[in-house]
Amino acid sequence: MKLTLGYSPCPNDTFIFDAMVHGKIDTESLEFEVQLADVEELNRKAFNAALDITKLSYHAYAHLTEKYILLRSGSALGNNCGPLLVASSEIQKEKVDALKIVIPGKYTTANFLLSYAFPKAQNKVEILFSEIEAAVLDGKVDLGVIIHENRFTYFERGLHKVMDLGEHWEKTTGLPIPLGGIVARRGFDKELLQKINRVLRRSLEYAFANPDASRDYVCAHAQEMSYEVMQQHIQLYVNQYSLDLGEKGIAAVENMFDALKSQIGHFHYPIIMEI
Repeated sequence: MKLTLGYSPCPNDTFIFDAMVHGKIDTESLEFEVQLADVEELNRKAFNAALDITKLSYHAYAHLTEKYILLRSGSALGNNCGPLLVASSEIQKEKVDALKIVIPGKYTTANFLLSYAFPKAQNKVEILFSEIEAAVLDGKVDLGVIIHENRFTYFERGLHKVMDLGEHWEKTTGLPIPLGGIVARRGFDKELLQKINRVLRRSLEYAFANPDASRDYVCAHAQEMSYEVMQQHIQLYVNQYSLDLGEKGIAAVENMFDALKSQIGHFHYPIIMEI
């Protein structure tokens, strides 16, 4: 059975999916047609139900529970790994609401966390995540929300951290930051969902047991990133919650959905696949 599969070219995703898309593990007769894209593009594809299985932002998933159901494996949750709000000079938090802010997409979890910390900040511009630092440095906007590997290098370009948005979430909720998850079509039967989840978990277990096996694939899609930064990226976003959400991971997702209820109103349950 062939299924369409979307994920980003970021190191955490290529590390997770390498074994299952390159035949390094038993895929239980599943084959995958891979589509690589930035997370906000994947979010848009999910709104169009264009993929059978896809990585997407948890913020986007809150709007898509009618179309998709969350798998237990493959998620990016964690501590000290959230998006950062940065500026070209030091800015007091009290001034943020009135300033122009560039974000990596309306339905990214980064935008949700920005709204969670600064609900009155409404002057937002959406651009590709990799262009955000330049937009701030060029003075096109006052602030930018950076994600992925940029959190490791922003200071090298002279940017200043205004707030760690993930840290604000953690302090407020006491829970890990729910960044992105892997979902599959809600119409798939329980047996197929469990098979997909088993294969995904097996792929990640292989990656953990053989960390160098995915190096070529990871490097091929992160050519402008040093190998050290790639490793930092993987270690930050791939962890025990990626193997299985567990009770604490599920609580983090549910807490986010509770915060979004006033916007969305209704979710299709269960939001997470049954074991």
